Amino acid sequence: MSEAKKINLKRVPTKEQDPKVRAKNFNEVNYGYDIAEASEESQRCLFCKKPQCVIGCPVAINIPGFIAEIAKGDLVAAYRILTESNVLPAVCGRVCPQETQCEELCVLSKKGESVSIGKLERFVGDWAIKQGLSKEAVPTPRIGKKVAIVGSGPSAIACAHDLARAGVDVTIFEALHTAGGVLKYGIPNFRLPNEVVDIELEKLTRMGVKIELNKVVGRIFTIPDIMGKLRYDAAFIGTGAGTPKFMGIPGEGLNGMLSANEFLTRINLMEAYKFPNVDTPVVVGKGVAVIGAGNTAMDAVRTAKRLGSEHAMIVYRRTEKEAPARVEELHHAMEEGIEFWWLTAPVKIFGDENGWVKSMECIKMELGPPDESGRRRPVEIKGSNFVMDVDMVICALGTSSNPIVAQTTPGLKTNKWGYIETDEETMMTSIPGVFAGGDIVTGAATVISAMGAGRKAASGILKYLGV
Repeated sequence: MSEAKKINLKRVPTKEQDPKVRAKNFNEVNYGYDIAEASEESQRCLFCKKPQCVIGCPVAINIPGFIAEIAKGDLVAAYRILTESNVLPAVCGRVCPQETQCEELCVLSKKGESVSIGKLERFVGDWAIKQGLSKEAVPTPRIGKKVAIVGSGPSAIACAHDLARAGVDVTIFEALHTAGGVLKYGIPNFRLPNEVVDIELEKLTRMGVKIELNKVVGRIFTIPDIMGKLRYDAAFIGTGAGTPKFMGIPGEGLNGMLSANEFLTRINLMEAYKFPNVDTPVVVGKGVAVIGAGNTAMDAVRTAKRLGSEHAMIVYRRTEKEAPARVEELHHAMEEGIEFWWLTAPVKIFGDENGWVKSMECIKMELGPPDESGRRRPVEIKGSNFVMDVDMVICALGTSSNPIVAQTTPGLKTNKWGYIETDEETMMTSIPGVFAGGDIVTGAATVISAMGAGRKAASGILKYLGV
């Protein structure tokens, strides 16, 4: 480290809502940097000649470049650099797991804390929204090609952006009544405000992208229809992996037993947390057990807490160390009074005389050797069964592929799990002119990884179109 530049090994912290206050509202937890804090944090960057942080970014953002502009006070230039690679900086700055991607490879992390790349990205994205920079997007001259995109989540957004920027006529077909995919139905307002997603999406429409809602591809019309009678030159499938997984134990058919997908969709997309001011009802038990320990589990349990659950619990068969959730999300959940039952696995759910969940039998676990995921395999401790009083159980055990498009597209190759097979370089499927990317190809992954796949697919599509 150069002596000419003294570097603070501690990152600049961000302000947050008080845990006791935020556990009762849906306002954003983290306030983000103000301009002085962002400037101070940007000065910590070493501006490496061979930046390792860029290698850790799925869309290869010029990280030292945009941080250098913050340090110089040129936020317009910082925004321009960011959006060359990432059309959703205000979103990704909030929800991407930077600690296991770009920040993990930051050189500063060898001696202290890495540069807070995610918080700086969010700062620039938020600043640009306040300044109206996203409204500067305009259509590129058209080149006479048109592409259909199925879905409107992160991979679809990234693909649509790059195609529109190249002059392609793009139409997004979204099955739901609003665009945004998992960004809108899967992530609560306290972590990603809806208005941030909506403003970022406006950039696409300003670029000329058409978004058609309530269009279930595979039911209203199919991929063969898109490539045939609708006369699109290419198509991109970005439908995600939204089919929930369950435990396969007795009692899963009881009332009060549901998937995290259903629970969060009701709350986030249909705004049930505003009931009775909206028409979507939501029932939350006094004792809510969320099964799993990923980000979706944290979103579900923290939402249940905010909606009045007296005992909002995480039940997970491994330990905190193996939990897939972001460290920040675990930390926030603990601060908010979430109860954690580590090394615990459900074996049966009991119902009352009316068919509603009343309790759950669990068994204690211990960790054995690592399994195929690299985490130590949980093993039951015989005779350790006990019953937990709960009146609601939410499954957050991951998702699997949405089968509708594959089932209605003859010749579309999928693997044994139902995910679409693609060429690694172009993202083209087994059908010429039909491309795919994101969770429908890889299985559930991160927002930024899906965006990287969407950008790669856009490049493949442009080559296919001869652009």
